[in-house]
Amino acid sequence: MSELLHLLVVDDDLDMRQLLSDALSASGYHVHSAANGREMKLALAQHSIALIILDLRLEREDGLTLARELRKSSAVPIMMLTGKGDETDRILSLELAADDFLMKPFNIRELLARVHALLRRSRPASEAEGSSFSGEQCLAFGDWILDLERRELRTRAGERKDLTYAEFNLLEAFVRAPARVWTREQLLEHSRGLDATVYDRTVDVLILRLRRKIEPNPRQPRYIRTERGVGYIFSAEVSRLG
Repeated sequence: MSELLHLLVVDDDLDMRQLLSDALSASGYHVHSAANGREMKLALAQHSIALIILDLRLEREDGLTLARELRKSSAVPIMMLTGKGDETDRILSLELAADDFLMKPFNIRELLARVHALLRRSRPASEAEGSSFSGEQCLAFGDWILDLERRELRTRAGERKDLTYAEFNLLEAFVRAPARVWTREQLLEHSRGLDATVYDRTVDVLILRLRRKIEPNPRQPRYIRTERGVGYIFSAEVSRLG
């Protein structure tokens, strides 16, 4: 029997923590909970957490600030929960730290589906069932090497660049199919693993994040280029290593 994945729920609402813990436990996960940033950091230090569900509006704390601090040292998938319909909050969450977001009140089945998708996308390529790319260890473009097995991006000199899981999945889709024109809907499916209702800015925010990390000049992108009225195209030449 495989070991249960450890998930962490961070919310200052006791009822919400209990609801999420019960639902996730029933789905086969080992769930830890935290009411604030201190408890979150303690849980992360004690357990190997595979995914975090984090409330944006914690009492006397900003969930986005916690996520940004965590992102400096970890690429663990983060699902942000928000109780407001403010698009600005959602854009900032995705742009700065989160891999996905869900507004309260939410449907438990949808939350579970998104959790499953994030975890599936976060697995190393060597563990992906039925992957036709299992022999492709690394894909290189420009000054970068994308390691599919370790799920990391590094320079040819060996310097690692941290990517969130959503960013990695998006870049992987691009690099696997250079010169292909992608629509926003297709890129969303690859970056999040879901064909769910989203708002128009989601892909654009993820593209912005990636450009800031890989482009020599994000304002004049060399790799990820915009196809007006359609979506995006990856214009670099890609080679296989290993």
